[in-house]
Amino acid sequence: MGKYKQAKEAYEQFEKLEGTEPQVKATALKQLGWLYHITEQLGDKNRREGLAVHYLKESLASDNSNGQTWYLLGRCFSTLGKVHDAFVSYRNSIDKSEASADTWCSIGVLYQQQNQPMDALQAYICAVQLDKTHTAAWTDLGILYENCEQPKDALTCYINATRNKGGISSSLTTKIKYLQQHSDSVAVQHLQSKQKKLPSIEEAWALPIPAELTSRQGTISQHPMGKNAMLHSQPMGVQQTTLAPGSAGVMLPDDPLNKKKALKRPSSEPLELPAPPPLSPQQLQLLHQLQQNEASLSPTQRQQLQGLHHQMMRYQQYQIKVHQQRAAEQGQRSADMLNGMPLPTPITSSGLLPHANIPDNATQSQGDTGTPLASSVPSESSSEAGLPKDLQKFVTDHLNETDLSALLNSSRHDLATSIAEDLLAQFTQSQSTSVKKEPSALNSQQSSESSQQENTPISHDSVKNPSPGKHSSGSPREPRIDPTQVEYRVKCDSDTKLVISRNVPRSHSPPPAPFNISINMKGREVLAACKGYGKGGITTSMLGDRCPPRPPSPPYPLPKDSLNPPTPSVYLETKKDAFSIELQQYCYSQPVVVIRGLAGALKLDLGLFSTKSLVEANADHAVEVRTQRQQAPDENRDLYGNRLWRCDSSRGRTTIARYAQYQASSFQESLREENEKAKGLHKDSDSDSNSSSGAKGRKKKTIKFGTNVDLSDEKKWKPQLQELTKLPAFTKVVSASNLLSHVGNTILGMNTVQLYMKVPGSRTPGHQENNNFCSVNINIGPGDCEWFAVPESYWGVIHNLCEKNNVNYLTGSWWPMLEDLYEEDVPVYRFIQKPGDLVWVGAGTVHWVQAIGWCNNIAWNVGPVNARQFQLALERYEWNKLQSYKSIVPMVHLGWNIARNLNVSEPKFFEQVKSCLMRSLRQIRFTLDFVEELGLEVKWHGRGENEAAHYCNDCEVEVFDILFVLEQDKKFIVHCQDCARKIHPRLEGFVVLKQYQTAQLCEIFDRFQLAHHVPTS
Repeated sequence: MGKYKQAKEAYEQFEKLEGTEPQVKATALKQLGWLYHITEQLGDKNRREGLAVHYLKESLASDNSNGQTWYLLGRCFSTLGKVHDAFVSYRNSIDKSEASADTWCSIGVLYQQQNQPMDALQAYICAVQLDKTHTAAWTDLGILYENCEQPKDALTCYINATRNKGGISSSLTTKIKYLQQHSDSVAVQHLQSKQKKLPSIEEAWALPIPAELTSRQGTISQHPMGKNAMLHSQPMGVQQTTLAPGSAGVMLPDDPLNKKKALKRPSSEPLELPAPPPLSPQQLQLLHQLQQNEASLSPTQRQQLQGLHHQMMRYQQYQIKVHQQRAAEQGQRSADMLNGMPLPTPITSSGLLPHANIPDNATQSQGDTGTPLASSVPSESSSEAGLPKDLQKFVTDHLNETDLSALLNSSRHDLATSIAEDLLAQFTQSQSTSVKKEPSALNSQQSSESSQQENTPISHDSVKNPSPGKHSSGSPREPRIDPTQVEYRVKCDSDTKLVISRNVPRSHSPPPAPFNISINMKGREVLAACKGYGKGGITTSMLGDRCPPRPPSPPYPLPKDSLNPPTPSVYLETKKDAFSIELQQYCYSQPVVVIRGLAGALKLDLGLFSTKSLVEANADHAVEVRTQRQQAPDENRDLYGNRLWRCDSSRGRTTIARYAQYQASSFQESLREENEKAKGLHKDSDSDSNSSSGAKGRKKKTIKFGTNVDLSDEKKWKPQLQELTKLPAFTKVVSASNLLSHVGNTILGMNTVQLYMKVPGSRTPGHQENNNFCSVNINIGPGDCEWFAVPESYWGVIHNLCEKNNVNYLTGSWWPMLEDLYEEDVPVYRFIQKPGDLVWVGAGTVHWVQAIGWCNNIAWNVGPVNARQFQLALERYEWNKLQSYKSIVPMVHLGWNIARNLNVSEPKFFEQVKSCLMRSLRQIRFTLDFVEELGLEVKWHGRGENEAAHYCNDCEVEVFDILFVLEQDKKFIVHCQDCARKIHPRLEGFVVLKQYQTAQLCEIFDRFQLAHHVPTS
């Protein structure tokens, strides 16, 4: 008790200190308010809660950008039964800080107590997608399902609630055991009952994110500090969600009914709920499709249709109500003006939670819980730096109030020490830097102004002048704006905001009117609409207005017993089976497929690729050699026996003949050792390294892996390449149905065949194929290979694990530890590829391979002519730019060749390619604007037949049509526009060359139209 009084007094002293940094004062007030909320010894509950709300509001008055303070205030309002104020506080918490599963969980609790199960479901799903081990959210979601008479889903949630490595409530364990023991009888009763009230957990996980949240993402993504914005950092698959709740006080009670009663809002409290979200474009499209097919809908689809209808009606009713309230408010404001009364600061009408469509420039009064959510810079971390570790634990451990008080009583000394040390350190640091720092209120004001300007679509010149605010014009802290810095904002695509910043004289005339471009326009119309907007020198993305690509969050977590799925396999008996459309469609739909019996069905002579045949054909042909340590397929250790992801090897060169000798001698040595073992003469030696149970530190045997043997020369390898023409069209090296056959030039190893010569232990480390294209791999034999593969949707998890293990995902060499993957719920396909088996690797699939015998393999890439392949390739193309990694497939060049060569009947694929061409034309026009502004001449250069695409010499991005060429050491070096400007802003010394006639590109663009598919009878 004494320690709490000392802590309270210490906080009060900080509050009264003059000249204290606002953030330090805000932290002290926050701690003081929360201390009143959780400590029963500080007075009766009503008085404590009133003081808690008071101090938390005072904290927000000093720093209203602290998301955690808003969250704690929401908790206090929830305890007092003030539902609307709690909602407003939680939403402010989300707006001010990064995504928090705790906040989403708390919102779910409020929705649940108001008997809005669907809204509660969405909130809980957001919470567990953000933090898949969030015990409280999973538990509350289970209670929700149990109350809705869906015990199977409830059991799934309760089991997920136990995934957290912390302590598990005994009541939760008891409930799981009960449901498991009575699952059969409960399931029967459930099937006999009426239709499900809620979507199943799997269906809910895949539901579209509410449009209210989607629109907020667009707002934050445009923020100058958007890289740390909460909607860009969700770890658990919520692409456009940001709330998370989980609240202390959300532990599973012994009886769910007790919890429901405890959460019930006092009848005297008026119910003011957040604005219902409108339907997103995807939801509207789904609603239209479901309405058209209403007669043939499944029960699940009917449930979706009812839910969408309900959401649409709620939003329409809300809009009508808001319109009426605004009209009444406007009438009152007009009357006030006529009466000479000063107008109050505008706030949201009726106290309703502001909707995403409400203008962001509505100001607010400090501490008002009904204020709108203003756009502001989110905090750098979801956990406040000034919050003591003990109190962080209280918030994140999701204890109820009784447990929280008990825990505080058991650790008074540590709590008081932590509070004093943390605050003193922060206070001391702020004092020493106060001269250099601006007040946080000013920073908050500036960021809010900046955010409002960023998020307000305008079509005219916008000069960033300082707005009158806290500082007078003579204040030394007033932000200085360069009046010559003009920001042009134009509308590029039908829904793209393009910001072009450039320095112009004061007398510069305004830019042209805003423009819209679409794939339905003619090529010359696109160029004409874009003309004049590129004079500042800008580079745009081939993805249009979409956010820059980033590693995706994982899908819905699978049960542990589903992390070793059976590998999709097909056994072919006849040539007809191999050429069936069903086989092609099956391969396109799977992450990986092993096709067995292919060589026999097609009578392939794989002996042409045997080591003996290769030596006879071209003995001196070059082979790249990788020297590796031989290890078991499921382990990777360094020289000292420590497990790691990094997979080191050294590179060398040899010939086919020399590697053949090594391959043969390795086989003979192995036979000799086997014979000695059989006779009892051989003892375990350094060469025995295939056992994963070997002693730590045992020296590994080194092996040599012959890789990347180029078989592209049709003269040298004519019989071998001719044999591969027997394959089905969708697997061929050259085929009209292979996008890589339309690149127009050779990309070694992608649209040409490569050979791999192996001994046991030879490893191809983990990777995705270049630009996420599919690949074909055939084992020549005589030995086997072991494969590991992970679906494309999990590559973000593996990327994060690579970062965690200090190895670069794109440029590094890594061998995943299966234990790490299973810990992160990543499913892994594991299978053996025998001689004659063809392995189809789907678009974006992550895979790694190890030889377990002596064998050769041949492989190449293919690109299915469909939307998924093109989209994944284009996303990786743009992500590679961000990673300064070369995309060896020139996607812009390929897009134009697709338009030249193919008739496309798939609407989505057509739209993707056409959009790529449109953005390419836009970039060409912008580049010409820039060059013309500098007064440079664009010289015609043309393009040779089968000439390879050009890449920037410095950053290695593709350069299409307009080349910036600089002579260096009597060589003409190509640069992109950005790198050329870095060398010289006015491009002095550069020659600007053009490879295509603009009229020719416009003609290709205009001719490329969606083909109508005519079914064959």
